[in-house]
Amino acid sequence: MIRSDGRKPDEIRRVLITRDYMKFAEGSCLIELGNTRVVCTASLEESVPTFLRGTGTGWVTAEYGMLPRSCKMRIQRGRESGRSYEIQRLIGRSLRAVTELKELGERTIWIDCDVIQGDGGTRTASITGSFVALVSALDKLREANLIAKIPIKDFVAAISVGVVKRNTLLDLTFEEDSKADVDMNIVMTGREEFVEIQGTAEGKTFKKEEMDSLISLAKKGIFELIDIQRKLFKDIIVSI
Repeated sequence: MIRSDGRKPDEIRRVLITRDYMKFAEGSCLIELGNTRVVCTASLEESVPTFLRGTGTGWVTAEYGMLPRSCKMRIQRGRESGRSYEIQRLIGRSLRAVTELKELGERTIWIDCDVIQGDGGTRTASITGSFVALVSALDKLREANLIAKIPIKDFVAAISVGVVKRNTLLDLTFEEDSKADVDMNIVMTGREEFVEIQGTAEGKTFKKEEMDSLISLAKKGIFELIDIQRKLFKDIIVSI
C-alpha cells in the first residue's frame, strides 16, 4: 500500500528534533513528525507535591494542550478536555518510568507540551519530544552541581500503529487515524519494556496475532525514534 504522503506501510514520517528551541526554559525542543509539530519544555520547581514532602524524592509531571488553530477546526481556549487530561497523565507516567526520582531530590520537573500543528500522533510525538526536553533540563541541573548525575535509566519514545483498509500501518496521520479499523498508541523504552499500550477497535475486532504484528511494527518505529534521541545526547548519556 502506498500512502497519501508516499510512505511505505512500515515507514515513519520525517522526524526533526530541534533542541533548546525555547530561550528561557531549562530544557526544550521542537519535535516535527511529518506535519505534526509539538513544542516541549521542561521547567524546574524547587518543591514537590504534598505527598512527597520530606521523602527526598522528586517528581516529573506534564501538561498538554493544542493551540486553537493547530488543527483544521478551531479549538476553544480555556477548556481542558478529558482527552487532554488523559494525554498529560500518559506523558507524566512515561517520563517517570525512566527517571530516577530519588536522584532528583525534592524538585519537580514540569513538562509542557504545546501542539502548534496536529496531523495525527500528537500524544506520541509529545512523549518522544518530552524526553528530550527532560534530559536537557537535567543536564543543566548537573552542570550547576545541583545533582550528581543525570538521573535517567533508559530512553523512552512512543508511536502510533493501526489497521487501515486491512493494511497494517506505522505512524498514522490524522487522515489514516480517522479511517482506522484498529488504532494503537505504544510507549516503549530502549530495553524493549512497555510503559503503556493503548489499543482500540473501531467497528472491527482484532485478534491476538494482529495485535502482536502491530506491536512488532511499533517497536521498529520506536527504536528509530530512540536512535535519534541517542544521537542528540551522545555526549551526555553514554552508559544506557
